[in-house]
Amino acid sequence: MNHPQEVLLAEPRGFCAGVDRAIEIVERALAKFGAPIYVRHEIVHNTYVVNDLKAKGAIFIEDLADVPPGATLVFSAHGVSKAVRDEAQARGFQVFDATCPLVSKVHVEVAKLAREGYEFVMIGHKGHPEVEGTMGQLREGIYLVESVADVAGVAPRGDKLAVVTQTTLSVDDAAEILAAVKQRFPHVREPKKQDICYATQNRQDAVKVLAPQVDVVIVVGSPTSSNSNRLRELAERLGTPAYMVDSADGLRPEWFASRPRVGLTAGASAPEVLVRDVIARLRVLGATAVRSLPGVQEAVQFPLPKGLGDKSMREIAATRS
Repeated sequence: MNHPQEVLLAEPRGFCAGVDRAIEIVERALAKFGAPIYVRHEIVHNTYVVNDLKAKGAIFIEDLADVPPGATLVFSAHGVSKAVRDEAQARGFQVFDATCPLVSKVHVEVAKLAREGYEFVMIGHKGHPEVEGTMGQLREGIYLVESVADVAGVAPRGDKLAVVTQTTLSVDDAAEILAAVKQRFPHVREPKKQDICYATQNRQDAVKVLAPQVDVVIVVGSPTSSNSNRLRELAERLGTPAYMVDSADGLRPEWFASRPRVGLTAGASAPEVLVRDVIARLRVLGATAVRSLPGVQEAVQFPLPKGLGDKSMREIAATRS
């Protein structure tokens, strides 16, 4: 059997509430203030979404020096450092903050505990914008660990230490690193609720259900998307070959040779339209059946920042479906 026969869809998959909100902020800013709207960093890590917003008049920049005086600026869902926030204020931009509220929660925790004299271990990936934003809440006293081996190199100056985590990590990897932190620093303070977000956890749990039932897993997501990369790695770790594609164009027929059952999921920044495109391409390649696996139903919604119209996302969801 050299072609896909059946497609199993992971549930949940695709957009989370923070991504939905971030995209909506840019779209509403464009509608209300007109193009261009400047966005610091990709609003979410997805090529399709970024290109769609570019076509509507969003301009994506990394350096605030590239934003003209008096412009409207949106901070991406990943959050920004204090320095970026201060610079935007000093330059007088009208700012709408699309930082995911679950990332903002980590920023607030860091600021609060820092005032109480804590230093921090941050579990995350070096160079990821969320990590730069969270570490950039403080001038010093926050130490990044990417692996269990890194924990040995942490040298805090005081004895008050807390741990925070990037929201989009592998749940299992983060638990392993956290265990090493706790072993080395038994009195380390943990957040009341883990920093890895509900959507990351749910999508990884769904892949744990999906991967053992299929011959190959396809993850729809962009190369820069942390949570999408983790889904692919997780499937592979469970023993199922897995590939990540930015769109249906990335599919390769040879991936499905002697692998009739295909599992399909999407990272939290990947729109469902791309999943539908992949399903259509798999049908062209020979798939005849598509079914969804049972999974958690997500009902999380976040309010929009003031100044962009109605704060309810329910109406937005109704117009999108």
